[in-house]
Amino acid sequence: MCGQCGHIAYSNPKIVVGSVVAHEGRILLCLRAIDPRKGFWTLPAGFLEEHETPEAGARREAREEARAEIALDALLAVCAVPHISQVQLMYRGRFAAPGFSPGPESLEVRLFAWNKIPWNELAFPSVKWALEHYNQSRDLGFFAPFSNPV
Repeated sequence: MCGQCGHIAYSNPKIVVGSVVAHEGRILLCLRAIDPRKGFWTLPAGFLEEHETPEAGARREAREEARAEIALDALLAVCAVPHISQVQLMYRGRFAAPGFSPGPESLEVRLFAWNKIPWNELAFPSVKWALEHYNQSRDLGFFAPFSNPV
């Protein structure tokens, strides 16, 4: 709080939105071209913008990072990452139009079969969590969103 004018400046957590995009049994991953974790694989995800719905943000991130037009099927997980002050909303998605290619924040984008996912080269623990949540829910039409693993 400012001692002169009384203005209160809040320091709130950041909201991250993204998606696990599946196509013909394979998962879309992006090789990061930026830090943090440049050169590691991630899901298309990033910070929610002001005046944007989480769903619109997840679709925008897929366009920006993978040049992919996607449709969202369901909210997959809500995970808290308090040590970096983030709340992450991950969706389950699919391609709404054919085609994908690297955007400016990706060195490469690729579809991986489940048994070919580079688990030791994933950028963040939350990417692994989202992939595991997807695997648990991929055959379910309706499910409650997951949260942080125990």
